[in-house]
Amino acid sequence: MPQVKKEAIVTGIAEVDDRLGGGIPPNSLCLVEGHSDSGKSVLCQHLTNGTLINGEISVAYYTTENNVRSLIRQMDSLGMNILDHFLADRLRIYPLTFRSNMQADKKMFHMLIHHFSRQPQQFKLIIVDSITVLVAHSNPTVVIDFFSRCKDLCDMGRTIIIVAHTYAFDEEILARTRSLCDARFRFRLEQVGDSMVKIMEVLKVRGADRPTGDVVSFDVEPRIGMKIIPLSKARV
Repeated sequence: MPQVKKEAIVTGIAEVDDRLGGGIPPNSLCLVEGHSDSGKSVLCQHLTNGTLINGEISVAYYTTENNVRSLIRQMDSLGMNILDHFLADRLRIYPLTFRSNMQADKKMFHMLIHHFSRQPQQFKLIIVDSITVLVAHSNPTVVIDFFSRCKDLCDMGRTIIIVAHTYAFDEEILARTRSLCDARFRFRLEQVGDSMVKIMEVLKVRGADRPTGDVVSFDVEPRIGMKIIPLSKARV
């Protein structure tokens, strides 16, 4: 009997997808954490582009970093032309505005969850880049409840990728949120000679088709996006 192909969430970059064990399995809750400017958003953009190209899955992208035009323009500058998908309503972009001095509460997280759940069923991939400000100004119980509700939506057929700076969490909350996630990636910057190299640690991909890679070093180049740099070469 032929195997049914899983609709994995992929970047479309073979070297990166190999390190992800073939892609993020469907119905996963994924946490992307790490330093500023370390490549978190670029990974999310590649996952968006690769998923749209790969199959029938549509994407809802919530962003605190861009508006609709600037996200489309930024992705195009990295060789990812998503305009046609946006115009065909296979990609929905939702700019989010969170003030750094705001007092976040349960209502804000509940509004996000409600908005996720109201997406048409074909929007199986949901990306939130990022919830740093919300986490930093919220009660720990509210943060855990948000991740738990996201997990419930994943059990009902969504795949949700949540981006946050690691510093937004205290250690106890970070440990508890990590335990709820099916996949987890940590980003950092590493000094190599005179330049800074972006590092992605693939810490967990539950249910991956193949073994995952431990560490991916890369740079971000115009018209290309993520370009893998072997660590041995980067350290020469």
